[in-house]
Amino acid sequence: MTKRILFTGGSGKAGRHVVPYLVAAGYDVHNVDLVPLESPGVTNLLADITDSGQMFNALSMHRSLPDLDKQPHGHTFDAVVHFAAIPRILIRPDNETFRVNTMGTYNVIEAAVNLGVSKVIVASSETTYGICFAEGDRDFHSFPLEEDYDVDPMDSYGLSKVLNEKTARAFAERFGADIYALRIGNVIEPHEYDLFPAFLADPPLRKRNAWNYVDARDLGQVVKLCIEKDGLGYQVFNAVNDSAVSNLPSRELAARYFPNVPFTREIGEHEGLMSNRKIREVLGFREEHDWRKYVFV
Repeated sequence: MTKRILFTGGSGKAGRHVVPYLVAAGYDVHNVDLVPLESPGVTNLLADITDSGQMFNALSMHRSLPDLDKQPHGHTFDAVVHFAAIPRILIRPDNETFRVNTMGTYNVIEAAVNLGVSKVIVASSETTYGICFAEGDRDFHSFPLEEDYDVDPMDSYGLSKVLNEKTARAFAERFGADIYALRIGNVIEPHEYDLFPAFLADPPLRKRNAWNYVDARDLGQVVKLCIEKDGLGYQVFNAVNDSAVSNLPSRELAARYFPNVPFTREIGEHEGLMSNRKIREVLGFREEHDWRKYVFV
């Protein structure tokens, strides 16, 4: 039977690539967003994640007119993927960014688990590691950045993502659900590889991101693997590609721009300083879009 996925924020930068990836993989995807995603095989509902009632409705109402011919409970979802959010600081006031992102995540997870959905995947962020939107020049605690890191952002967006991880953990504990939080790196769409020559020529441009990236299509693979991997309870996964966006070896890159940051383990020559080891070992992730396939300098 085809798995039915409710996907919030499918019209955003990451979602508009992840949703078609899931559809191509055979999933039936219903997009919930403030604007529709015009993509083959996708149904849309315009709804506000900060309204709890709308989220309960989104998960319990029919998706389209043909659903009216089905049994009343034929519209249940097998998983919820929650990407909807204000995507960074300096778009809305800080308190509004925090409110939308935290209450929206609470409402989506609460509706999902109360309506019997036992698999929820939520978008966390690289910003939880505390440097992306930090004030001034700040060091990471250690490299590589892995899921047991003491996350400590000082901005409203990163803080909202830390709280969302705690919210996910609380609901997973209470309901026995599988809720996986993805610390998504800097999302790169296919056309954005044109930016990489400038990144390579000027490494400080990517310092705040620790030179990480995730190809939007590879992020689709990560989400698919999360949907298919059951029984892990609450988990946090870094969602990034394998290597750093630099021609320098990763140790040399770190020594040059973060000379006071220690390493907690050995890493590969070009392994990302924000490590994806866990998604490779636990989920079986294998990147398909190494940046070197698209960038020639």
